[in-house]
Amino acid sequence: MSAYKTVGKEDIDFLRSVVGDSRLYAGDAISKDFSHDEMGGVHKMPEVLVEPLKTEEVSKIMAYANKSNIPVVIRGCGTGLVGASVAIHGGIMLSMAKMKQILELDEDNLTLTVEPGLTLQEIIDYVTPRDFMYPPDPGEKNAAIGGNINTNAGGMRAVKYGVTRDYIRGLEVVLPSGKVIEVGEKKAVKNSSGYSLKNLIIGSEGTLGVVTRAVLKLVPLPKIVVSLLIPFKDLESAIETVPKIVRSKSLPTSIEYMEREVILDSEKFLGKKFPDNTADSYLLLTFDGSNMETVEKDYEAVAEICLESGALDVLVIDTPDRKEAIWSTRGSFLEAIKNSTTAMDECDVCVPRNKIADFIKYTHEIRDKSGVRIKSFGHAGDGNLHAYILKDQMTEEEWEKKSGEIFTLLYNKAEELDGLVSGEHGIGYVKKEYFHRQLGEEQVNIMRGIKAVFDPNNILNPGKVI
Repeated sequence: MSAYKTVGKEDIDFLRSVVGDSRLYAGDAISKDFSHDEMGGVHKMPEVLVEPLKTEEVSKIMAYANKSNIPVVIRGCGTGLVGASVAIHGGIMLSMAKMKQILELDEDNLTLTVEPGLTLQEIIDYVTPRDFMYPPDPGEKNAAIGGNINTNAGGMRAVKYGVTRDYIRGLEVVLPSGKVIEVGEKKAVKNSSGYSLKNLIIGSEGTLGVVTRAVLKLVPLPKIVVSLLIPFKDLESAIETVPKIVRSKSLPTSIEYMEREVILDSEKFLGKKFPDNTADSYLLLTFDGSNMETVEKDYEAVAEICLESGALDVLVIDTPDRKEAIWSTRGSFLEAIKNSTTAMDECDVCVPRNKIADFIKYTHEIRDKSGVRIKSFGHAGDGNLHAYILKDQMTEEEWEKKSGEIFTLLYNKAEELDGLVSGEHGIGYVKKEYFHRQLGEEQVNIMRGIKAVFDPNNILNPGKVI
């Protein structure tokens, strides 16, 4: 790869001719917020930031960058955690946050066509009053849908409904060359036609193309939603219950795992009480359906399984106030942990459900041996766990050394348990080493070959994933 071109006056003049003065920022005019993502572990400023409003603008920018050998990184709302949206080679940052139009709701075909800058919360607010649901439910509701697509985001409802990939019917994509293609089924419900380019784009973290439009699959909004908060005396009792729940005929919408110390962090952060904070470990389950009779039958069956497995109690969360208290606490876990320390980094692994307890116990062992605080929670229903390593009062040198050692141990353990280095947050820049080691040279080379076909000049989000 040859050295990238430094953005000069002539380049800025061209970009200004495409987007105008009000949607272009260069040099010191770029906010420092654009130098990092939500985690903040990787910092680098782009040389110029542009805010396109139309596919045609993105196409012109990409064609120019490709011809000029200028690197381009795509950014949504900056809520990523692995440095995928950081301009590590400088160049052009495409901020997609202003491309946020709802283009069409097709009630007959249950699809919603949107631009990539629309946030998940904005989608929820639009479809819910119309009695529809977009099922993927990542914890960060202020993330852009384009970012969700690029990381194949999962979330709490994945147990029953699946992940983002399962709800993308079609995509409009601008290639690094500037050419615009449409991939996927569009509004059709099946496709058995050749290679799935759509599924290559989903989860590619902005390395293959720029998503400028997405056709999302919707489902009818469930009429009844009930949650169960189930305290257990210890970790093992809680986690060992999960496979029994999954095997039952009463599969919940979500199965979340949480520990008491994280709940206490959230209570302090939010300034409000959780319905129960007396047990060491908890499962939080949600059930939905079209009528109360069916939902009650399902959650009562699962409640019995939990009690037989050592649950201390089963708290039914069926009023608006209790639901708000539960889910606002769960939704604040990341921010609450972040607020409790000077800096942190995250290990986002996915292990088989019956290995969850083994992995969490291992994080406790590392915590106790190293003296470094590690806090965890996760989606127990699909084995996706989030372990946060906290810097506290360590020096930068100590932090770099200890966090690196701990990450290596945790990813090695995940691999030992037949797990993966990321369940939903992607690879980006910070996980490349672990990802490559797990996949092996042959698979990494195949991915590099795919990247070269889409992006032969390697200008689109270089240095990420592969």
